[in-house]
Amino acid sequence: MYIERHAAFTVHEYRKHFGAVLVTGPRQAGKTTLIEETVIKPSEGAITQVTLDDPVIQKNALDESGRFFLDYPPPVFVDEIQYAPGLFPYIKQIVDKEKNQGMFYLSGSQHFSLMKGVSESLAGRVGIIDLLGLSLREIENNHFYESFCKQLNILMKERKRCWESIMTHYGK
Repeated sequence: MYIERHAAFTVHEYRKHFGAVLVTGPRQAGKTTLIEETVIKPSEGAITQVTLDDPVIQKNALDESGRFFLDYPPPVFVDEIQYAPGLFPYIKQIVDKEKNQGMFYLSGSQHFSLMKGVSESLAGRVGIIDLLGLSLREIENNHFYESFCKQLNILMKERKRCWESIMTHYGK
């Protein structure tokens, strides 16, 4: 069962403004699932999905980086991008040439080398989302998306939303 992630909103916003969207985070945080549920499934096959976990595809990405996007043209989702940082300059070239948004969807573990490659090659071309494990709000399907802070107005909005939810559920 898929639990809707609050980061899905950010994916939708970033794909409108950037040539590439990168979802980073620890193993098993849901990076691949987030992209599959928010981008791949709704596109009904219009976006190719390729994983660099596959040793043959990974070798191709490493040995033939310049040809990789001829075999997997955008729009494309490249999972586990940290295994082939040599693809970043080609992503940059394609984004600069085509000037389209939402051409590349990337996911990978948050390694220093991955972030260094992204910041050097894709500055201004990529929206980066750091995805952590499920939050209590996500688990409880709470659609209050504002960040946690101690500001009274934010706490009052949440309190009002909770009260309205209780009143709707149990009646006035």
